[in-house]
Order: sequence, then structure tokens, then C-alpha cells
Amino acid sequence: MAGAPSQHRKGIVLVVAAAIAWSTAPFFTRLLPFDSWTILFWRGLFGGGLIAAILVLLQGRSGLRDFAKMGKSGWLVASLSTLGMVCFIPALQLTSVSNVAIIIATGPFVTAALAWIWLREVPRLRTMLASIVALCGIAIIVGGARVGSDILGLALACLMTVAIAAMTVIVRRHRNTSMFAAASLSNILGSIVSIPFAQGIAAVSGHEMFIFAMFGFFQVALGLTLYLLGSRLLPSGQAALIATLETPLMPFWVWLAFQEAPAPRTLVGGALVMGAVIADIVGDISEQKQPA
Repeated sequence: MAGAPSQHRKGIVLVVAAAIAWSTAPFFTRLLPFDSWTILFWRGLFGGGLIAAILVLLQGRSGLRDFAKMGKSGWLVASLSTLGMVCFIPALQLTSVSNVAIIIATGPFVTAALAWIWLREVPRLRTMLASIVALCGIAIIVGGARVGSDILGLALACLMTVAIAAMTVIVRRHRNTSMFAAASLSNILGSIVSIPFAQGIAAVSGHEMFIFAMFGFFQVALGLTLYLLGSRLLPSGQAALIATLETPLMPFWVWLAFQEAPAPRTLVGGALVMGAVIADIVGDISEQKQPA
């Protein structure tokens, strides 16, 4: 039992790192003059290939056997991850960024509800309160966007949120399943699905191919792998809450690289999100240090 707090802290570090990796998506997207589906194709291809390469590097040929040994849980995680990725692109095209961001921000609540129904994992009051604060912060960040909406775009955003929430709960439920293969497969499947819609697959230069490779490694392969490894060590609602750090960190990378100063509402909302997540983590660590 002595190792439980250490594993919990490890899970927090891994999911925080995943949120940081995921938040680099706008930075890489700004560097690539392609349609969303072309980006999804090459990003997923490089991400899936790099995860498979890491698996072989760490485990040798036996790592490839993980694809055959994923089982139903591994295939389900891969399918849900692919569904989430594929829904995200058209959701942004069919409705406003504001609507999509707010719906995704409900992820901690959806995840906690699924974990309670399936795992009987009772959500902690502190995490739920922090999730509410984080939701308010994200609402402030995207509140300046135009409100144009479309029912199909909203439905896709909801489907993505449920898919990622279900994936988080399944990873938590099947902790002993190797998720590297599932992460690789989900990216490959995402690339395959994007082929009919992509318009610039063959129009990529060598420099742009390098950017795609970095995109696939840092944002996709590293982010998804870290999240899958970390979320199995944390309560599902907490893992989803920490992942909301992605939203306020996105404008930070754009500001750092392109000198685009974030709007005041972005700073205020981002401070709320980060404050909520930090408060939950600090409270969690303090609780573990208290004598039983």
C-alpha cells in the first residue's frame, strides 16, 4: 500500500504532461497550410507509426505482439479514441469553436458519471467543485466567439466528449492492458478515415513533412500515450479535470511562437482553469500526506 500515493502522484504528472503535449496543436496547425483532414491524416500516420516504433524499441519484437494481444478492451480504447479525433474536426467546421470548447469542458462531469455507473467510483466533492470552476474558466475564454451553431456540429462535439470520457473509464478499468498498441492503432485508424476527405495529402514538401513528424510525435504520440498511462492511475474524474489544462495552455504556445497576445478574457479564464486544477492536485497531495 506504501506505493499507492507514489503511483497516484505519477499519474498526476503523466496527465499534466499529456495536457501540455495536447496543447501544442494550434502551434503546429499554424505552421501547416493544409485542410484539417490532410493534417489529421499525416498527424495520425506519424503519431501511430512513432508509437509503434517506441513499442518495438522498448520491448523488441515482442512489442509487436501487443497488437495481437490487445483484447476487446484495447480495441475499444482504440476505437473510442479514433471516434473522438474524427468527430473533433467536423464539429469545428459545423459549429462555433465556442460551442465545441464548452461541450468538451463538460468532460470531467461526463467521465465522473460514467465511472460512477460502471465502476461505482464515487466522484470526490473537491474534484467536482474544481471541475465547475474550470468549466466557468473555459466559458470565459471562449465567451467572445460568435455563437453560430448547428445541431450536427453540437451532436458531434457531444459524441466526442462521451467517447473520450468512456475511453478514460475503460483505461481505468483495465489497468493491466497494454495501451501503447491501442494508442498507435487509434491514430492509424484516424488516418484511414480521413483519406476520403483530405485534399492535400500528396502536396506536402520535405519541410512540411518534418513539421508533420514533430506534430505526430509531440502532440499525438506523446500526448495520447502519457494520458493513457496516467489516467489508469487516477480517479477518472480527476484525470479528465487535469486534462482541461490543455485549453488555457493553447494560446500560450501561439503567443510564444507568433507573438499573438492573448485577450484579457483568455488570461482570466485560463487563471481560473489552472487555479482549479492546481487546487485539486494540492488538496489531493495534502490529503495523502495526512496520517491514516
